[in-house]
Amino acid sequence: MTETIQSVAVATKANVYFDGKCVSHSLTLADGTRKSVGVILPSTLTFNTGTPEIMEGTGGACEYLLNGTTEWKKAGVGEKFSVPGDSSFQIRVAGEPYSYICHFG
Repeated sequence: MTETIQSVAVATKANVYFDGKCVSHSLTLADGTRKSVGVILPSTLTFNTGTPEIMEGTGGACEYLLNGTTEWKKAGVGEKFSVPGDSSFQIRVAGEPYSYICHFG
């Protein structure tokens, strides 16, 4: 599990989605790689993707449903799941908030 991300520029303005149920901050690494770190409060949300994403859990747990599938899958701390670009996924969080790193591209 990623515990620290070194040498990054952090956008100080938060990305707030779904009336505050998801809040993240954008990061840019020295090589131009983009990531975001955030938290999702208990809820069921649908996200659209432009580029491929890898979601990495850093706290709590979630269930996710990729577009075009019918089976919810679980992901917790240290676990990752991939989402194709130009797609969508649902994420369901119950109980403890789910903290994550989103790796873009």
